[in-house]
Amino acid sequence: MSHATVSNKRRGSLHGARLPKWFPLAALAGSAALGLGISAAAGLESNIQWALMGAVLFVLGTFVIAARVEGIRQAKDRTVTSLIWVAFILAVLPLASLIYETIERGVKVLDGYFLTHSMGLVSDTEPGGGIYHAILGTLEQVGIATAISVPIGVLTAIYLVEYGRGRLAKAVTFFVDVMTGIPSIVAGLFILSLWIVILGFKHSGFAGAMALTILMLPIVVRSTEEMLKLVPNELREASLALGVPKWRTILKVVVPTSIGGITTGVMLAVARIAGETAPVLLLVWVTNFINTNPFQDPQASLPVYIYLQYLNSGGSGAAYDRAWAAALTLIAFIMILNLAARGVARWKAPKTGR
Repeated sequence: MSHATVSNKRRGSLHGARLPKWFPLAALAGSAALGLGISAAAGLESNIQWALMGAVLFVLGTFVIAARVEGIRQAKDRTVTSLIWVAFILAVLPLASLIYETIERGVKVLDGYFLTHSMGLVSDTEPGGGIYHAILGTLEQVGIATAISVPIGVLTAIYLVEYGRGRLAKAVTFFVDVMTGIPSIVAGLFILSLWIVILGFKHSGFAGAMALTILMLPIVVRSTEEMLKLVPNELREASLALGVPKWRTILKVVVPTSIGGITTGVMLAVARIAGETAPVLLLVWVTNFINTNPFQDPQASLPVYIYLQYLNSGGSGAAYDRAWAAALTLIAFIMILNLAARGVARWKAPKTGR
């Protein structure tokens, strides 16, 4: 038996042939069509079922065809690549579906009038009204929480990375880890017990902002801490070697180098608290009127507005449309914050020349 014959039997492929570049797309289209056919023949009505069948057929088909044409080694590589693409698509599909559904239902009543008027004397079952009072409340509550948590969180992270040693640093790290896993309702109940029950203050936007601060603080600390750890020690050593004090090195070298990551972490924390409903409902309460003072009387917010409008809608009607429009506004608000964060990060990032 010749060497070529042995090699062909071992490889089981078509003499080193390569699949065309369009093969993955063709395999994906064929798998989707086959999955639809099987789903139709079996009488399955769920889109998820045929999509999962198509994904499995795509991976298996890619392996079988690639193994036949290119060999086992290349087939394994293509299979892993196929699994990565399938995982990516499965992760993106729910997000795309959510955004599409929100835009489709939210644009029905989303206009200038809706954004610049409150509910006022409008009943939940009546058309009209808007979310100006809820937007104002959300901006004030999230703004206060950010103003409190960002300085404390950033300074805590600087302490842990640059100065933290011994039992105090371990204790701070432990409590930050514990706070990371606190449910939002627990933070709301804590502020409710302390601020309203024990100290006797009334429901207000500031009370809700304190609960949001508890939720936001550990995220800021953790993200800032990781960004500070990424700063090369050579930069610190070079600054200290020039006789610059440590506090000034942190202020002028370490923080500016990591400002992009810190800003991104802060925006993630803001996005985390902007959609919280339970603590706001407990501490801020609800109102249909405009309240510009976060330190006195109940105040509206977008998450609570969405919840109440949907609760009172019965799945249809004017309140149902307002709930979807408010949800679309909240998504747009968070998206704008993230875009602004990217802009600030690029602007503040240190410029490096050749």
